[in-house]
Amino acid sequence: MSDWHRFRRDYSNYQKLERGLSENTRVNYDLDLEKLVRYLEANHLAVSPIQISDEHIQQFVYTLSKTVSARSQARMISGLRGFFSYLVFEGYRTTNPMDLIELPKLGRKLPDTLSLHDINQLISAIDLSKPEGERNRAMIETLYGCGLRVSELVGLRMSDLYFEEGFLKVTGKGDKQRFVPVATITQKYIENYVKLIRVHQPTVKGFEDTLFLNRRGRQLTRAMLFTIIRNLATEIGLHKTISPHTFRHSYATHLLENGADLRMIQVLLGHESITTTEVYVHVDRTHLTKVMHQFHPRNKKT
Repeated sequence: MSDWHRFRRDYSNYQKLERGLSENTRVNYDLDLEKLVRYLEANHLAVSPIQISDEHIQQFVYTLSKTVSARSQARMISGLRGFFSYLVFEGYRTTNPMDLIELPKLGRKLPDTLSLHDINQLISAIDLSKPEGERNRAMIETLYGCGLRVSELVGLRMSDLYFEEGFLKVTGKGDKQRFVPVATITQKYIENYVKLIRVHQPTVKGFEDTLFLNRRGRQLTRAMLFTIIRNLATEIGLHKTISPHTFRHSYATHLLENGADLRMIQVLLGHESITTTEVYVHVDRTHLTKVMHQFHPRNKKT
């Protein structure tokens, strides 16, 4: 299976250099390839990426469908299709064995959201008597106040704070950067954390510019942020499964409900395509009904 290792490495380099994909994205694509390699090994199929046939792929997808959700299956099929398209592009293959594989039909998955009351309760549950309390409050206020992805939040640097101009510089998917407006209240909580806690915290070399640090003076991990938020949800008895991304969904939904333009929300979220942002149109049908009654000419009194 050495051929698989070589082509996987080359594909990852291609994704980084030619497509500008982030490390997290590249790792996820490679994990999908790893599942295919393990399937071939388990079934004693000694075929290289160049030799693998449509039949091999079809059997793998059939086996996969028994153990993963339709959404995960669709993501993996798309990832594998990209890998074999790369091999065709580079001239290693003449056909893509994924061409005849159909994606499973998916219903539109609506994002979970929190009400403003929920968010205020979660923030109020933070224990500010502990040093990490100021940090946790600043992080959650930034997640909700700026609509950041979890990777964008933990990757924030001190040098990304442009408070005089009222912006954060955010590094998103594919290392693409954007400037996100930051409210005065969010700035206040970040400054409180920096001036009261972070300035006194020993920092490991290489993390001097990292904004949110763990107790060991290193960048906070994504997993730790998930744990912090879920513990707060348990603390207030919130019967919802939430994650850092829930605050991003809430940010977008609340902007839309209060009249923000969908194109502007797309820019703020850093979505490459407007179709990704359009999912928020489907979140609150009550709001859409109100908009129609208020603005449609047939509903205006004459």
